[in-house]
Amino acid sequence: MTTITVLLVDDHLVVRSGLRALLATQPDFDVVAEAASGEEALGLVEHHSPDVVVMDLAMGAGMDGIEAMRQLRQRNSRQAILVFTTYDSDADIVRAVDAGAMGYLLKDAAPDEIFAAIRGAVQGKSVMSAPVASRLFQQLRNPDEVLTPREAELLSLLTEGLSNRELGQRLFISEATVKTHLAHIYAKLGVETRAAAIATAIRREGMR
Repeated sequence: MTTITVLLVDDHLVVRSGLRALLATQPDFDVVAEAASGEEALGLVEHHSPDVVVMDLAMGAGMDGIEAMRQLRQRNSRQAILVFTTYDSDADIVRAVDAGAMGYLLKDAAPDEIFAAIRGAVQGKSVMSAPVASRLFQQLRNPDEVLTPREAELLSLLTEGLSNRELGQRLFISEATVKTHLAHIYAKLGVETRAAAIATAIRREGMR
């Protein structure tokens, strides 16, 4: 079994303690450090080099989560970053993904959802909390959207962190067909990655 090392970043000790206790129930998670600010997070990432950073957006003082993520990306850090926050506006989601977040979880997410998101982040999957994904799907069903209904459905499923094979199984289509749909989605939205496709879709909706 491969151990996934995790850094928790939140300015509230109670939140960090609760999340640490939750992750401790899983044998493949190891919380190596905690940070109460963006500045502290940068130093701990350099020291511990965790696999995943679970980051809040707003901090009580000092550098916030968005700026911390941007600086980590500027340093070419290899860590997968998951946002864990109470903020769920379209603007917050777009800013986080643009800054380098692999996933976006709300603090009322179920434990299994949190576990799956962390494991998925290590594999390069982008995962969003169910309420965020649901709202995104409703936006993509807008008849004015450039995507076809099947493309919109496929894009909404990307927020669950499914692989191409799993997407095919869910939609009862071949993996090759999934790849074709994804290529069309990326081309229509002018992006190259799954996370960018999700962020662009949200941004387009917010500009209407």
